[in-house]
Parts: sequence; structure tokens; C-alpha cells
Amino acid sequence: MKAIWTDEAKFERWLQLEIAAVEARVEAGAVPEEALAVIKKNARFNVDEILEIEKETKHDVIAFLTNVNQYVGPQSRYIHEGLTSSDVGDTCLAMQMRDAGTILLKDLEQLIEVLAERAVEFKYTLEMGRTHGIHAEPTTFGLKLLLWHQEMLRNLERLKRAVENVSVGKISGAVGTYQHLSPEIEAAVCRKLGLKPSPISTQILQRDRHAEFLTTLAIVASSIEKFSVELRHLQRTEVRETEEFFSKGQKGSSAMPHKRNPITFERLTGLARVVRSNSIAAMENVALWHERDISHSSVERVIMPDSTIALCYMLRTFRDTLKNLLVYPERMQENFDTSYGLTLSQTLLLALTGKGLTREEAYKLVQRNAMKSWEHKIQLKEHVLQDQDILKHVSADEIEQLFSPDNILNKLRKSVDIIFARNGLGEI
Repeated sequence: MKAIWTDEAKFERWLQLEIAAVEARVEAGAVPEEALAVIKKNARFNVDEILEIEKETKHDVIAFLTNVNQYVGPQSRYIHEGLTSSDVGDTCLAMQMRDAGTILLKDLEQLIEVLAERAVEFKYTLEMGRTHGIHAEPTTFGLKLLLWHQEMLRNLERLKRAVENVSVGKISGAVGTYQHLSPEIEAAVCRKLGLKPSPISTQILQRDRHAEFLTTLAIVASSIEKFSVELRHLQRTEVRETEEFFSKGQKGSSAMPHKRNPITFERLTGLARVVRSNSIAAMENVALWHERDISHSSVERVIMPDSTIALCYMLRTFRDTLKNLLVYPERMQENFDTSYGLTLSQTLLLALTGKGLTREEAYKLVQRNAMKSWEHKIQLKEHVLQDQDILKHVSADEIEQLFSPDNILNKLRKSVDIIFARNGLGEI
């Protein structure tokens, strides 16, 4: 990924475009073939020389052309003929975004594979579901991972669309009117570079394309942050249902030797903020003066390499950390048991309404027993079995069945099977 954004790579794409433009004009009969042969044979550049020339010209494309022309000689008059600087710079940037996006798509697909594998692995691993951070109802760790798997599939489609929409070039001149080159030349050059010609442009490609690309990266980064925050919560000492792999010789704290901190997930959380903030800068680049100003250029020199490199790191790091994630099903069961059966309150509520009570009546009966369980740290079932107002409607045997672990697991397994199959990881 880093190699895409080097000066060497940028100038190499510039040269590729300039030669493609000459080729297209040779095919159109506007440039002699002998000139193209000389250009292809001699055209090259030296990064250090270009940077030295730019100190005087204060213009990177002119510095580049000056350097290339020194190697090509008189036939260099056909290079950049009819083009403007943004024809080169914007089309090159499109190639870079396309190439960076291709790498990110592959990384995203690999992460999706790991999420699918681990979701299936923990498909039936019982875990307490939480809302507002409070125990709610039973779920499984596999369902949590499946949820993330589906989110990343949506991100994959978003990124595919974004890469397609930035994979366009333009060779339409100073204000996009083809004053010196034809749309046919533009189409030929773009075809040679693996791009589509923009249907319309000014001096530049419109920055809504770039903003879509950067905001898509920000959404992917935000998903990784979401997953990382959850796994950080699950590694808390009081929860400890999962844990980052802690390698031999690794240290968690300079002061406290016992520490095993979720440092990788914290790092990913922080990097998401960088990628997200860069997307704001990309959206601010959309509004430019008239047919073009240059205020977007300096921004993109920072946010494009930074965002793509950061997200590439995030995708690969999260993939590897998830692959090695330590999962503690026994601890999940221990946490499940700390709620005194209170997470079955809705099951009991529905059993009562099924016997003819109004929802308000049933809610009141269940809640008063639930509050006693919290206060006395006694299983909800024990309180319910002593509540004559409830026993008038639901028998003791029915209560035992409602609170049976086997009953809970069997109902949950059926739901899990349906959800996994609906999401392509099982059979209905």
C-alpha cells in the first residue's frame, strides 16, 4: 500500500499517462510513429532531479516534464501536447485510489473469511446479551461475530462501488471542453490506463467521487472501531469473556506486571478517529471555486495516503488479532449465572399473559419478584415459586420448565440455526 503513494510511483503513473496520450494521438494520425518510438525508448525521470527543478518552478508537473524532456530530446514536443496539469494529476490520483482500493478489497475479503470461521466456531457458545451494558437475554458469541460478518459484507459492497466511482480519468483540458484534444483521445487514454472516461469534468474530476471514497473508508474504519470497543469491554477484568492474545515476553505495564491490556483494539479505536476525520476534509474538498481551484490538492496529498495506509493496517491487524482471539466460554457461563435467572423475566411475563393476564398485571407480578432477586441475590425462580399470585395462573411444573437450562438452549439453538442460515452460513 505504501508503495502506491511514493513519488516514484506517482511519477511512473504520470509518465505512463503521457505516453498513453502520445500513443492515442499516433493512432489518430496526429503524431508520427517515429516520435512515439523515440519517446518510448528514452522517456524516463529522476525523482531527485524533479524535486530539485521544482524548487525553482514551484510547479510539480512542469518540473516533471522538464526532467523527462531532458532525456527524450526534440521529440518531447509531443509530450503533454494539449493536456493540462490536472489531466495528469487527477487521472493519476484515480489510478492510485483504484489500486489502493483493490488492496483494501482483498484485505476486507480476508477479514470477512475470518469472521465467518470464528462465527461458526462459536455458533452455540452461550453468552449473555446486554443492552445498556446490563444483562438482557441469552445470545451466543457466534451471533455477535455473525453480526460483524454481515456488516463487513455491506462494507465490501460499499467499497466496491466507491472504487468503481473513482476509477475514472479525464483528458479534457483546462476547463473540460476538449479545446485541444478530443473526447475520443480521452477515451483511448483512459482505456489504456484501465479507467473509464468521466462523462463530464471541469479542469478536474469532481471531488464528490473522492469524498465517497474517503467516507467509505471512514465507515469501514468505524465498523472496526465498533468491534474493537466491544472486545475491549469483554476483556475488562469484571467480564473477561475474551482476551487479546498475549505473547511470550510481552509486557502490559511498566508499573504493574500483572497487566494484560487490550492495546491492539485500543490502537484500532484511535486510528478510526484519524480515518473518520480525513473523510470530513474530503467532503470539504467538494466545493471549489469556478471550474477549479487548488485548495483540495494539499489536503489530498495527506488524506489519501494516510487514510488508505491506516485502513490497510486496521483491516490486517483486526483480522490477525481476531484470528488469535482468546475466548472463554466458561467465563461466559459464569457471567450468565450472575443474573439470578432474571434474564428470563420476559419469558415468565409472556407465560402469564398467555394465561389471560393483561400485560400490565403480568409485568407488575414479574417485576416485584425480579426486584427481590436483585436485592436478596436469590434466583428469580425461587421467588416465583413462593408467589401465590403467580401460582394461581402458572403451575410449579410449568415454572420449572420455563427456567430449565435445556429449554433455554433448545429455543436458542433453533433461532441461531435460522439466523445463520438466513445469512448464508448454514442450512434452514
